Amino acid sequence: MTTEAQEQSAPLVAVASADAVLRHPEAGEHLLTAMERERAARFRHESGRTDFTAGHVLVRLCAARLLDVPAAGLVLAQQCPDCGLADHGKPYLPDHPGVHVSLSHTRGVVAAGAGFQPVGVDVELSTRGGSLRSVARRVLAPAELALVEADPEPERAFLRLWVRKESLIKIGRATLDTLGRVDLSALPLAVPPGAPLRSRYEDLHLLDWTDPEHAAAVAAVSTAPPRIVELTAAD
Repeated sequence: MTTEAQEQSAPLVAVASADAVLRHPEAGEHLLTAMERERAARFRHESGRTDFTAGHVLVRLCAARLLDVPAAGLVLAQQCPDCGLADHGKPYLPDHPGVHVSLSHTRGVVAAGAGFQPVGVDVELSTRGGSLRSVARRVLAPAELALVEADPEPERAFLRLWVRKESLIKIGRATLDTLGRVDLSALPLAVPPGAPLRSRYEDLHLLDWTDPEHAAAVAAVSTAPPRIVELTAAD
């Protein structure tokens, strides 16, 4: 396969503010299924409904770009492998079983990915409230924990490991119960704003990105090198 062909078939990853996604010409609640609209209505605050809707729109925009089809023609579903319910669990496109999708949202920022290979994405605000480190000993391997505790910015260091590990959960390579056995200590913790950092873990390609516009840490993982694309109103 040529380099150009590889780039064309690479998993697509997009990150944007929720507001920017919903300003996209193809965006709107009309894209959502009845189940998605019901789930959105459960949020107590409008901001939560906005983030949920934007995440579910952005993943459609990624898949539409990948497939070169209108986003309005794509149906997104979820199903939990444990309980079988369809209101949570790994997202998928029932009409396109060969396409893998992933999505994530935090306060005001959403991320999504779509590819012909398995893909997982996660986004977290660098300035989020509370301490993620409260769960560090449960989800980090001993070598990772040592790196975080020795880092001059331990919260930032932990956040970087956290989004990577969440991405591994999204791709099905880990669970919350097994995260402590996944050791990513060989990967660099510092990811300066700007160009994404690319690295490898076993057979997986990792993409780390510090998004200065949204003050967010982003991670994407796939069996092929992911490619960041712009999918906003100006696209």
